Amino acid sequence: MHSFAGMAFGEHGFHACTPGGILRLLDFYDVPLAGRRAVVIGRSPILGKPVGMLLLARDATVTYCHSRTTDLGDIVGEADVVVAAVGRPELVRGEWIKPGAVVLDAGYNPGNVGDVEYDAARERASLITPVPGGVGPMTIAVLLAQTIQAAEARQPIR
Repeated sequence: MHSFAGMAFGEHGFHACTPGGILRLLDFYDVPLAGRRAVVIGRSPILGKPVGMLLLARDATVTYCHSRTTDLGDIVGEADVVVAAVGRPELVRGEWIKPGAVVLDAGYNPGNVGDVEYDAARERASLITPVPGGVGPMTIAVLLAQTIQAAEARQPIR
């Protein structure tokens, strides 16, 4: 809770690992966020909520949705950046994706299926993460980096 609060208020602290990995991916590919419309599908305290806060801190206009959102396809269709983190296989249809949008699929479901209908979505998206092999490795990378940072911060000053 303390890390989430610190992140939400722009204070120092550790990011939730998957949201932190998503931001690193966006940075690596020079995806502009300021002024862009970002739709986060999912409201979990370790993924959906924090990634929305991190995107908001980068001046994106963030809309939170979930599996019970009315007119989800219409909302997704207006997004420049889509983060799918709802835990429902292929909930996000490819035809919903705005041409040129960036799609980050943070869902993982049995059978190596993400939350986004990958084949159809990649026809429209400018960038899209696969499942598996997209967001997951970034989660692990951030976890390792933050573990090292935490250990270094605990070392006594010599």
